[in-house]
Amino acid sequence: MRRYLYVSLAAAFVVIALKLGAWHLTGSVGFLSDALESLVNVVAAGFALLMVAIAGRPPDTDHPYGHTKAEYFSSALEGLLIGVAALGIAAEAVRRLLAPQPVHMVAVGAVLNVAATLINLAVARWMLGGARHLRSIVLEADARHLLADVWTSAGVVLGVLLVPLTGWLWLDPVVGIVVAGHIVGEAWRLVARSVDGLMDRSLPDSDLAEVEQVLGRFRSENLRFDHVRTRRAGTRRFVGMHMHMPAHWSLGRAAACRLQVERALTQHVAGLVVTIEMLPQGQESLQDGGPDAPPTN
Repeated sequence: MRRYLYVSLAAAFVVIALKLGAWHLTGSVGFLSDALESLVNVVAAGFALLMVAIAGRPPDTDHPYGHTKAEYFSSALEGLLIGVAALGIAAEAVRRLLAPQPVHMVAVGAVLNVAATLINLAVARWMLGGARHLRSIVLEADARHLLADVWTSAGVVLGVLLVPLTGWLWLDPVVGIVVAGHIVGEAWRLVARSVDGLMDRSLPDSDLAEVEQVLGRFRSENLRFDHVRTRRAGTRRFVGMHMHMPAHWSLGRAAACRLQVERALTQHVAGLVVTIEMLPQGQESLQDGGPDAPPTN
């Protein structure tokens, strides 16, 4: 995962240099807004590297389930930073809208911006593949931010190129305002997803289907599964369940069966941590409505 983030960080420096060069040559607030959004990529990638280092720590006494939820803080911060950048872009665009100014050397600035956009597109597509393979919200957040940057950059280039063609000086700041609005939406989606991840969301439907398929292979007159609960924390996946079996089974036979189920689940769902409570048929545990469970309000 660090390899992806190091490449993203290096690419962000190159992209910022190109976009700031485009703004310096043209004086376009649209190009400035694009450069400011890319500046967020540097901060976000640096913070993501820190969070990935924390998330990679093994479980300890205070964190028995590990530290993988640290990844959600990275994507949440990236969303907040994007939102702050959007406010700065909107403020500068409104100021320029009230006092329009001409833009210069538009063609050269557009070439620099397009080069930066192509770099972002290549890195984003590569990181999305890594995010799917590693099941990492950090990589996905960074990649989707870069993709958002690609589309906003395309809009900025188009808008700025139209300024000298139409003579509409107000078009440049309007493009900046539109970009700011788009960035705010992207920021909201990133923060919302990060908060949702911290709320112990269940596994995605594809993983749930895999779990159900595996359990279906073992269900029989002697084996029954219920109270199946799942959750995810960063790149890790957790599932817990009750496995009911005949009361006359020996402990060794029950343990061997449990091991087969656990091994099958971990082979079908990458990064899955399995917890199976073994119970005799017809009995539930105390917290799940057993005969001695306390009444609920």
